[in-house]
Amino acid sequence: MPSVAARVTELTGREADAAVALGARHEWELHRVRLGDGSSVFVKAVVDPSADGHLDGLFRAEALGLDWLGRSFGSPVPEVLGWDARTLVLSWVEERPPSPRAARRFGHQLAAMHLSGAEEFGASWQGFVGPLPLDNTPAASWPRFYAEQRLAPYLRLAADRGALTPGDVRTVERVIDAVEDLAGDPEPPARIHGDLWSGNVLWQEDGAVVVDPAAHGGHRETDLAMLALFGLPHLDIVRDAYNEAAPLADGWRRRIPLHQLHPLLVHVCLFGAAYRTTTLEAARAALRAAG
Repeated sequence: MPSVAARVTELTGREADAAVALGARHEWELHRVRLGDGSSVFVKAVVDPSADGHLDGLFRAEALGLDWLGRSFGSPVPEVLGWDARTLVLSWVEERPPSPRAARRFGHQLAAMHLSGAEEFGASWQGFVGPLPLDNTPAASWPRFYAEQRLAPYLRLAADRGALTPGDVRTVERVIDAVEDLAGDPEPPARIHGDLWSGNVLWQEDGAVVVDPAAHGGHRETDLAMLALFGLPHLDIVRDAYNEAAPLADGWRRRIPLHQLHPLLVHVCLFGAAYRTTTLEAARAALRAAG
């Protein structure tokens, strides 16, 4: 099997000198690869390309998603330099400490990305969230898209894996059944990142770069709710700046638990019952918000 550096040379046409391992995430390894001109690139590589094929399309989805996000005005994403089924090569992002100035700029960047819009809810490519497949089949309505293609599949998977009880399932099913009443006023499809937890925000001197997307046409409140789920530095500044550029609809705070329910179900599927209590709390809070 070719080395990581050799794969970078093959995919980008640029001579690569050496690869430094940066650890692993899920079923892929991370590397910093130095090029012949002294610059660096970031590389993801599938650990076992002979596996059962459940990751087929993973890097295609990320590459297409980054390209699509990158076509929005001022989009804060790395450049895709090359990819194939086993490897993804991106421009290197040198991180800086978060600052209020960068947070304000990031709020404006995120608003501009969302306002670039999407043709429909969903996407033209099969998606992934982490190592799990993500159904991006286009839909006309966000509430049904969210209920049927974001909540229901991962609720079933979490139950099948024994991480949720039948009673837990019924609680989340109540949210699915009531989603039209919980979703607020209709909004047009936004161009969203789709997995925007704080670890996928790389801070810069003036703004941020976002990575590892599950990009699709969705509801813009989803990205903002995800930023709040695990805590983002200077989140209040980000949201205030966002609201200056693209004011959020009335009641957006009440809908945060609804939008957090999908990523929490994904965490239950990936990491087990450790996320069960938080998931059920979000489901109950979403139902309470309906009055």
